[in-house]
Parts: sequence; C-alpha cells; structure tokens
Amino acid sequence: LAKASGVGNLVILFGAKTGGDGIGGVSVLASETFDADGPAKRPAVQVGDPFAEKVLIECCLDLYAAHVVDGIQDLGGAGLSCATSELASNGDGGMRIWLDRVPLRDASLRVEEILMSESQERMMAVVEPAKLEEFMAITRRWDVEATVVGEVTDGKHLEIFWGDEQIIDVPPRSVAHDGPIYNRPMQRPAYLAALQGNVPDDLARPADGEGLRAALLSLMASPNLCDKSWITNQYDRYVMGNTALAMPDDSGVVRVDEETGRGVAISTDCNSRYAQLDPYAGAQLALAEAYRNVATAGATPLAISDCLNFGSPEDPGVMWQFAEAVRGIAQGCRTLGIPVTGGNVSLYNQTGDVAIHPTPLVAVLGVMDDVARRTPSGWKATVSGQSDQAIYLLGTTADEFGGSAWTQVAHDHLGGLPPRVDLARERQLGEILVGGSRDGLVAAAHDLSEGGLAVALAEASLRNGVGAQISLDEVCERDGVDAFTLLFSESTGRAIVAVPATAEARFTDLCKATGVAHARIGVVDGEAGALDVQGHFTLPLDELRTAHTSTLPAVFASR
Repeated sequence: LAKASGVGNLVILFGAKTGGDGIGGVSVLASETFDADGPAKRPAVQVGDPFAEKVLIECCLDLYAAHVVDGIQDLGGAGLSCATSELASNGDGGMRIWLDRVPLRDASLRVEEILMSESQERMMAVVEPAKLEEFMAITRRWDVEATVVGEVTDGKHLEIFWGDEQIIDVPPRSVAHDGPIYNRPMQRPAYLAALQGNVPDDLARPADGEGLRAALLSLMASPNLCDKSWITNQYDRYVMGNTALAMPDDSGVVRVDEETGRGVAISTDCNSRYAQLDPYAGAQLALAEAYRNVATAGATPLAISDCLNFGSPEDPGVMWQFAEAVRGIAQGCRTLGIPVTGGNVSLYNQTGDVAIHPTPLVAVLGVMDDVARRTPSGWKATVSGQSDQAIYLLGTTADEFGGSAWTQVAHDHLGGLPPRVDLARERQLGEILVGGSRDGLVAAAHDLSEGGLAVALAEASLRNGVGAQISLDEVCERDGVDAFTLLFSESTGRAIVAVPATAEARFTDLCKATGVAHARIGVVDGEAGALDVQGHFTLPLDELRTAHTSTLPAVFASR
C-alpha cells in the first residue's frame, strides 16, 4: 500500500500535529559524528506518545477494513520529505503537496522544518475523492485529526508548495531510490588481533562457595543485569488487558485475537561486547538470543527486524564491522529459516575518533495459537509440595568467558572471543521449548545469556519469590567443567525449564527425540525462600532481591 496512484486522488495527513521535535533527527545522526561541541549540534529528540500511537494504529486498522485507503505511508525519518517521495516514487504518477495546510503544533516552524520534522504518530494516506467522507468519518470516530494536504497528479514529479510558491520540484525516484551507492573501503581493524588475544583465561576466579555467592550478588546488582522495573513500571504495560507477558519475562506476549487467544511474542537483544570482539559472531549471538527468548515464551519464531548501530562508515574498520554484522545476520537467518522483514541503520555514532561498540540489535517476532499456554520465565510454588516441579538444564556448557558479564563486573575486562554460536542447535532448542509449552510439559522457561546459569536461576527464583534447590555435580562431570564455569560461562543454546513431575517422562522423551542435551539439576522449592546451590552456597531471596533492585533507584535518585 506504500504507493500513490490514481490521478486526482487526495493525499491526507492524519494523526498528531507537526511540531519541532525530531527535526534533523535521522538525517543528522545518520551522517555526522559528534565533537566537543556536540550538545549544541544534537537535534531535538522525537517526543513519542504510546497511547496516541495505539489510537492511530486502531484507526488505521478500521480504515483498512473499510477499504477506503489506496495507499498509505508512515512518517518516520526525515518526516514529510521522505513520506511524500516514497509514496510518489512507488506510484504511477506525481504528487502535489501544500505545506501550509499541514496542522502545526508550533506555529513558528519554518518551511524546511515542517518538511523535515520527525514528530511521531503521523501517517499519510492516498484516498479516492468519493471515499473522502467515509475516511474522515472513521478518523473522527477515533478522534484523530486528518487534513487533505495534496493530490496525485499525472506528472512524474513531486511538487511541494507553500501557498502559491513552489519550493520543491523533483523526480521522486531520484530522492527515494536513486541515491548514490557507496562502495566504501573496509579493513579488519588492526587492534582486533590484540583484543582477541587478550583472553580471560588468567583472570582470578572464585575459589570457594563464598566467592561464587559474592560473584552472583555482584552480577545481579550490575547496571546491565539489575532489575529494570524502576523504568518499566512508569508505563502501564497491561493497558486494554491484552498483555500476557511483559518485563521481566524473556519476551513480551500480546493477545491479538480475543476469540481464539492467538498471540504474538517479541524480544529484542544485543550484546555489544560480543560484537566488539567479533561483529559477525556478535550479530549471530544477538539473533540467537532473541530467537531463544521468543521460544522460551512458547511462541514459534517467524521473522526478524534489526537496528544496526555503528560508528562512522568512513572509517574502514567500522565499515568492516558493519559488513561483518550484516553478513552474520543474513547467514544466521538462512540457518534458522526466518526472514528479515525490515530494519534501520544508525551510523556515525561516535565522538571524535571514538566510535561506539558495534551494536547490531535484533528483534524476533513469534506467534502462538493461544496465549493461555504461554510460558513465564519464573517458576511458581505448587500447593502439593516443594518438589512437584523439576528443574532441567537444556544444552551443554563450555569454558566461554570472552566478553562475558563476569569478566566485565569482576575485572573490567574485555578480550578473547565471544561464545561459539550454533544456530542449528538453537533451532533444536526452540523446538523443545515451543513443543513443551504447547503440550503442557513446561511450567516455566528462562534462557541463559549474560551471567550464565547463575543469573538465570536467580532471575527465575525472583520472578515469583520462589526458590530452588540446585545440584551441579552431574552436569559438571558430563561437560568437564567446574562449578564456577557451569554457573557463569555464557555458552549459547541453553535454557532452564521447570517441568511438572507428572510430565517429566514425556519431557525427557521429547529432548531425546530432538537430540538436545538435558539434565535434571534440581527442584523448585516453595518453602525455603532461598536459592540453594548445594555444596556451594545458599542465597536468601530477600538478600538477592535487595541487590537486584537497589541499583537503578540509587543511581537515578542521585541525579
């Protein structure tokens, strides 16, 4: 539908009024670095309104259902200049727009600011004149402002006017599609060999249970792993009653059909430390974690989007990082059998010569037939006894600490190689998680990522305030690792699941049939109120929760 066709059809701008927020946002940030005078150059940040966005989405769905829209385009980066050129270039004619008709939130905006504003919650539609009144009636019903700002013409140009003055006359395809194709030089950064050679093998590791206990508390209190509810609780995630899972579960799950219970799950993930060590592997690790998080909720992963954030592509080293990350995502999606449906790129993220770590964020979308069968990330106590749910570890563990949370928190270290990613194994794990959820074999599931098994066990226990008794000996012997490695390594393709006693036999049969390594490492303990890693340490959940929840309030209270 993102096209403008039909000579004489009307171009309608609807949604929020246009303000000064976000002017130059994408267009500046995509092409300039910051320097010492950065704050004065930084553009205004877009002001989003989630509730207005929800109303606009519902209004659009009604417009589609009524078949009153011939073409439609959202207003994102570069605002009206981008939306008009894309609509016109994808159609079979031209377009004429009058900027003086655009509803403004700020009457002082200059013409170029109206054209480039990136104010949120705005859409542009192409509508036949005969359907205009029905279109307007639907927008009025949703209390969404709509204004006719132009028309489709029989020419091949995009013409933009301010009153009677023509200010733009261009072939729209030259703006939207025929831009220059860059073939920038790229080269593996010279520093990378030394960075990868700085392996974490010789870093001091905890030697006893007290050291393991202290390491877990430090990780749970670290800014990247601490409780984020100080932020997430500021927005009502359950408005309209269709949210089935939200933070801190592994993925968000929303019911989209009240009659069938059908739902969608989404997770976004990235670890820029991994990508700094190896952008190809780092991008695949982001993909693997997002895929795994959707599967732990019980949803079948279907597609991805990405957000690729890098420094200046004029630096051959950064351009190499970017190309490697794109290659990693492309190959990873081929292996997993899921498409990339879209995404965006943000370049020039650096101050002077110092670029950010490559940050290829991946979002995975999945579907489930009935959100009533969703799988939460934390276990719950049962009425009949503390051992009615067994805890299984899926996957195998190796000594993989390059770029890990433990090396950062304990030693401020970054070096070595990131964990090896096996996407075929991730796909097998996903089949277990989705099938176990669908068949009622899994009561809770949580992926293993930053912080490894120790952090996953702590998070699953804190989710509902229910502890666990854990034994490591069998898996340590099977995988040839010590307790520290089993607890804090960040090997991929792993998850923990809580399995009802009545379903254990069927669950282990499923694991065997799929070829996924599995081991019973403990039981849910609804009485002790602690995470008990037998033979090593016991952590009361109250102490664990205090460490986990105190960081962000303390940081923001001081500002």
